[in-house]
Amino acid sequence: MLRGAWVVTALGKLDGQLKHLSDAHGSDALAELDLSELERMDTTGAYLADRALRSFAPSSPEIIGAEPEALDLLHQARVLATQEEHAPPVHEEGHGFVDLLERTGRGAEHLWHESLETLSFLGGTLVALSAAILRPAKMRWTALVAVMEDAGLDAVPIIAFLSFFVGMVVAFIGATTLSQFGATIFVVELVGFGVLRELGGVLVAIIIAGRTNSAFTAQIGAMKMRQEVDAMQTLGLDPMQVIVAPRVLAMMIMVPVLTFIGMLTAIAGGMAVGWLVLDINPTVFFNRLQDNVPINQFWIGMSKAPIFGLAIALIGCRQGLEVGGSVQSLGHHTTKSVVQALFAIIVIDALFAIFYMEMGL
Repeated sequence: MLRGAWVVTALGKLDGQLKHLSDAHGSDALAELDLSELERMDTTGAYLADRALRSFAPSSPEIIGAEPEALDLLHQARVLATQEEHAPPVHEEGHGFVDLLERTGRGAEHLWHESLETLSFLGGTLVALSAAILRPAKMRWTALVAVMEDAGLDAVPIIAFLSFFVGMVVAFIGATTLSQFGATIFVVELVGFGVLRELGGVLVAIIIAGRTNSAFTAQIGAMKMRQEVDAMQTLGLDPMQVIVAPRVLAMMIMVPVLTFIGMLTAIAGGMAVGWLVLDINPTVFFNRLQDNVPINQFWIGMSKAPIFGLAIALIGCRQGLEVGGSVQSLGHHTTKSVVQALFAIIVIDALFAIFYMEMGL
């Protein structure tokens, strides 16, 4: 018979009495449990009573005089005490040909779903940008300027530094190869075509993908973890307009500017090599560059920059909004964001190359 209050405050006294009872009676069978004089019971008391019952009775005894609440508590205590937790089975990937095909198919399916989700996110972003253009009051101009400063202005030193040395590398490679044919003067054309048409825009996009894209994902992911995005939706604010649209527009504006700066500094690096190593005077370098490298090569390189900026911001913002509530999720989506951005840059550049080749440019 259980008497009085079986609650957490009486745990010490009740536990001592049960141990004394267990020592006195051993494993004698218990046929009946009387709860008619039970005053109160909480989950702690129910667990204590159930532990005593399991030590005395191989099977559940008959319970009499119990209130429905006490019966529910005892039932829950028995379920929690007897249930077994099993770890999920570890899936071991095989190394046979069929397993290779399975992994390839799974990866292709994942790539297809990612492409569809990115395309859907692009549609939502274009709708938000259209609304901001039609109604400028909806655009967060302070956020736009802040992103332009952080992602654009603050990136100028590293863009200029790396582009300068890439221009030097291109000039050194050209000098090493062309010197075998006595045509080192064509280093000017090599630097001009390579930097203006391809390397200038792609290099800047890759740097921005590593520097700014990861920052976008981490910032938005932290907002998602702190439930700030949910708070915006509760207040009636659209995250696409508040978070995504300023970042996308800022990147579409600043990536062309950074590309122009990168092109100038890369050409300056090639000119420095031509002047210091190949004895090509800067005046000769610029005159030959102007005469033999058409201006359309510059516009071909610049035409890719807004698309690169759109792709970088789009992927960074989407992966940030996909972050869950754990730090592991934040790290996973940040890595995924950078990888997808680099992949998108190379694919877009290849598509532009095919397009301009078919156009005869």
